[in-house]
Amino acid sequence: MNFDTAFDKLISHEGGYVNDPHDPGGETKFGISKRSYPTLDIASLTLLDAKAIYKRDFWDRAQCGKMPPELAFNVFDAAVNSGIGQAIRWLQRSVGVADDGHVGPLTLGALSRENDPSAVQARFNGHRLAFMTNLSTWQAFGKGWARRIAVNLQSVGK
Repeated sequence: MNFDTAFDKLISHEGGYVNDPHDPGGETKFGISKRSYPTLDIASLTLLDAKAIYKRDFWDRAQCGKMPPELAFNVFDAAVNSGIGQAIRWLQRSVGVADDGHVGPLTLGALSRENDPSAVQARFNGHRLAFMTNLSTWQAFGKGWARRIAVNLQSVGK
């Protein structure tokens, strides 16, 4: 899966401009939050601006282009939804390496030795869901997060 395909799939999960007082990210547009980008004018953010941020700060940083396609999208989606470091730690736990939150040669090597990317994807999403259910915001946002992961899993191979 290349970045453009992953972005198109990801953006279907993200909405337009929202400023929900219950959302810890605060003001958000296309999934880009004021909390993560405090100097950015969120209300004026364009889709092309958001795409450039996603490429630089999420796809490239997590090295998603070096992963099996389905796993690449899941890591990318989780990085956007829960933070880059957290998504990488879930990936690292899924392949049995130290979870330092940085993709390097050990993580990529362990991933390349995996014979079943679907099993890694299942472990990854298990870590993701377990983490989310323990968040204080689960009651408010959990149904949407779980639906997002379900849609991702249902689209594997399509």
